[in-house]
Amino acid sequence: MGWLQRLFGLEKSESAQVNPSSNDDANTETIDPERMGLNGEYDQSGLAKRVALAFDQDSDLDDVDTLWVAQTGGTVVLKGQVPSQDILNQMVAVAHTVNGTTDVDTTQVNIN
Repeated sequence: MGWLQRLFGLEKSESAQVNPSSNDDANTETIDPERMGLNGEYDQSGLAKRVALAFDQDSDLDDVDTLWVAQTGGTVVLKGQVPSQDILNQMVAVAHTVNGTTDVDTTQVNIN
């Protein structure tokens, strides 16, 4: 089971993107990057979902079923346990590639 499925109960669709463009037209307000969903729509948890998708798309990152992804504004919050510091470092690097990420909080992660 992938990150997106485990954390949000979502199947990865063909149109889902880590960094989508907004579906808004010129007559509406733009969506803040941290609230942009997988398909460019408004989503309160959009950043966390797009980070989960980015983890799914990285072949070096197995689904660590003891780690969760959340967000507080533009900060990606990782919680739980990871098997090594190298895995955590790679996850932080991947999270920083997602549009809207301003910081990655790993204070709630333990390394086994």
